[in-house]
Amino acid sequence: MTETQTITKNVKEYYGEVLETKDDLKTNACCLAEAMPERLKPYLKNVHDEIQEKFYGCGSPIPFVLEGATVLDLGCGTGRDAYMLSQMVGEKGKVIGVDMTENQISVAKKYVNYHTEKFGYSQANVEFHKGFIEDLSSAGINDNSVDLVVSNCVINLSPQKEKVFEEIFRVLKPGGELFFSDVFADRRIPAELANDSVLLGECLGGAMYSEDFRRMLRYVGCLDYRVVKDNPLEIHDPDIHNKVGMIQFSSKSIRTFKSDFEDICENFGQVAYYLGTMKDAPHEFVLDDHHVFKTGLPEPVCGNSAKMLSESRYGKHFRVDGDFSTHYGAFDCSGSHPAINGSDDSEFCC
Repeated sequence: MTETQTITKNVKEYYGEVLETKDDLKTNACCLAEAMPERLKPYLKNVHDEIQEKFYGCGSPIPFVLEGATVLDLGCGTGRDAYMLSQMVGEKGKVIGVDMTENQISVAKKYVNYHTEKFGYSQANVEFHKGFIEDLSSAGINDNSVDLVVSNCVINLSPQKEKVFEEIFRVLKPGGELFFSDVFADRRIPAELANDSVLLGECLGGAMYSEDFRRMLRYVGCLDYRVVKDNPLEIHDPDIHNKVGMIQFSSKSIRTFKSDFEDICENFGQVAYYLGTMKDAPHEFVLDDHHVFKTGLPEPVCGNSAKMLSESRYGKHFRVDGDFSTHYGAFDCSGSHPAINGSDDSEFCC
């Protein structure tokens, strides 16, 4: 059995047989419902209890502006996020969930009719496929067909992460968004820990080293990504704590888009104005941990940020002045906004 096959087998067993509910996890990598952003709680209330009890994730990677969108949920598990997204895209939208664990996907499929009736839809707008996130073509997902890809603490479980990102950018439409939450590490995980079945199942063994993540995105042609949240993980289980030693883990919310970004932030003198027209975000829109757009106020942006705002589904909610005709050198994109970390509307609980 190859290392890839061993990791896949261990993940299936951990999530299909070892864990009965989210309370069986040994770390705080799973998110509690009460830590969810207020805007999402009404959608969660409509999701069946069994779905919620058997769902494992490390955040709430569900962005704004989803009406009518086609959304792909990688590693959907029992379908909690998929059923929340089902409500947000509306009956004309579509949600596709993919997961390799039979026990998880069977629970998700079990409640399709229940939620279709609960949401008042004439037909289901969500579908679930048993399959691998490294091979989305097997689930029938075509090139340039998806507006948004989300994933909730799953990519770390893949033994072939490069293939996952290749598939993501294959299926995304131009201007489409990748928005995911996952566990990252401050160094590469040693092989003996990366293959430990418990650490792997707890989303620690496969945690991505941030610089390797950057390199993987670069390999598939994505030269810019943004950190929306970055919160340290606490490990209270003594056995796990002793195993990982000095490795520091964090739970991050990441977003990027399918666009021709430059590899650093460049200044073209562009200015963005948020129009305040997104549902549940009348006063500000958070692009990342150092770009907060207050309604009606001018915000200088680099060329990459201008593309993220104007070429994506967010475009109708922004006015971006300026073009790419005049270059003024590198753009200072450093710093952080004090409103992000510790916000009551945190996308992360970890």
